[in-house]
Amino acid sequence: MEEDIDTRKINNSFLRDHSYATEADIISTVEFNHTGELLATGDKGGRVVIFQREQESKNQPHRRGEYNVYSTFQSHEPEFDYLKSLEIEEKINKIRWLPQQNAAYFLLSTNDKTVKLWKVSERDKRPEGYNLKDEDGRLRDPSTITTLRVPVLRPMDLMVEATPRRVFANAHTYHINSISVNSDYETYMSADDLRINLWNFEITNQSFNIVDIKPANMEELTEVITAAEFHPHHCNTFVYSSSKGTIRLCDMRMSALCDRHSKFFEEPEDPSNRSFFSEIISSISDVKFSHTGRYIMTRDYLTVKVWDLNMENRPIETYQVHDYLRSKLCSLYENDCIFDKFECVWNGSDSVIMTGSYNNFFRMFDRNTKRDVTLEASRENSKPRAILKPRKVCVGGKRRKDEISVDSLDFSKKILHTAWHPSENIIAVAATNNLYIFQDKVN
Repeated sequence: MEEDIDTRKINNSFLRDHSYATEADIISTVEFNHTGELLATGDKGGRVVIFQREQESKNQPHRRGEYNVYSTFQSHEPEFDYLKSLEIEEKINKIRWLPQQNAAYFLLSTNDKTVKLWKVSERDKRPEGYNLKDEDGRLRDPSTITTLRVPVLRPMDLMVEATPRRVFANAHTYHINSISVNSDYETYMSADDLRINLWNFEITNQSFNIVDIKPANMEELTEVITAAEFHPHHCNTFVYSSSKGTIRLCDMRMSALCDRHSKFFEEPEDPSNRSFFSEIISSISDVKFSHTGRYIMTRDYLTVKVWDLNMENRPIETYQVHDYLRSKLCSLYENDCIFDKFECVWNGSDSVIMTGSYNNFFRMFDRNTKRDVTLEASRENSKPRAILKPRKVCVGGKRRKDEISVDSLDFSKKILHTAWHPSENIIAVAATNNLYIFQDKVN
C-alpha cells in the first residue's frame, strides 16, 4: 500500500507538530461518503473537516486520489446542563453521510447529547444590481431610486457553506455512542448506553423509543448498549451490541418496542481463558454489517469476529488483533487503556477487514487467504508514495532486527478510528491529531 497524499497539502490544523497538538485536535471519527469523493473527520473540539478528492488531470494521471480540505465548520459547542450540573463536551462522537440527492451534501454529526443534520453546498455566483440595496448591502433611500435595474448573477470565487438544517436534541439521558441512517433514508436511529431512539429526518421535536434496557432499579443494571447499526438493505432490521459481548438482532415489524430480540449472538466463553479481566475485554466496542447484509463484524478488546446472520451460537471467523497484550492486561487496566473503544471496517467487497491497535499500528485481515498484516501510521514512514512496511511484534525471547518488543509499545498512540473507501482500496486512518490517507499501489 502506498500513501498518496502530500502532507504539506493537508490543512495545517490537521498535521501539526505533536508539541502543538491540543486535546481539541484529536480526531474522534472518520467517515467516507457513499461515493468516496468526500471524507469527513470530527474532532474533540467539535469541528468537522471535510476533504474532497482531486479530479484526475491529464498531465498528472497519478495525482488522482489526493484529498484536500474542502470545508471546515464548527459543528458542536461546549454546553452546560444546569439541571444536572453537567458539562456536555463538544467532541464529535460519530458522523454519518446521507446519500447525495442533489448538488448539496448532507451529513449527521453527534456529540454526547445532540444530533445535527448539516447541509454542505457550493456557491460560485452572486447576485448583483439590486434596486433597494447598494453594492455593500445597505438599504438605499427610496426617494433616490429613479430607475429599475435587472439583478444579474456574476461569477465569484467558489465558496463552500455548511448550514445546520435540523437539530435533534433532548432525547438522550445518557451519552450517544452510535447513529445509523436507515436504508429508507427517511429515518435514522441514535443509541446511548440504555436506549435506542428512532427519528424521522423531518421531525426534530420527538423521537420514538425502540429499545429500552433500563431496569426499574438501576442497581440491577448488568450491561449497557455499546453500538448499534441498521441493516444496509432491510429497513426493519437493526443490531445492537452490549458490554457483555452479546449482539442482538431486532425486527421493528414484531413490536413497537424491540425489547425482545429476534436473534441473539453470543460465543460461549472458554473456561481456560477466564480471568479477572474477562468481562471487560469481552465488551464489544463496534458492530458493522457487511455491505451485502449477510454478515456482522464485531470488535472487542483483543479480537475481531465475523458472524453469519444465520448462525447465532458462535462466530464463523475470529481474528486476533493483538493477542500479545493478554499478558499485559493488568497494566492496561491500571492506565485505563483496557477501556479503549476500537472501531472496525469492511473493504468495499467485504473480503478484507481493518481495525486499529496501539503504537499507531493498524491490522488488516484477508478473509479469503487468511493472511494478515500489521502496518504503522506514523510521520517517519509516511513520505508521499512511500511503501508501508509490515511490522511485527515479538513476545519474549530473541528479537529480530525489524521486530518491535511488546514491552516498548507506546500505548498513548492508538488508532481507534479508521474508514475504507466504498469501492477502491483507499483507507483513512486517524492517529491522535493526524489523518493519514493510504492507497493501494498504482503501477
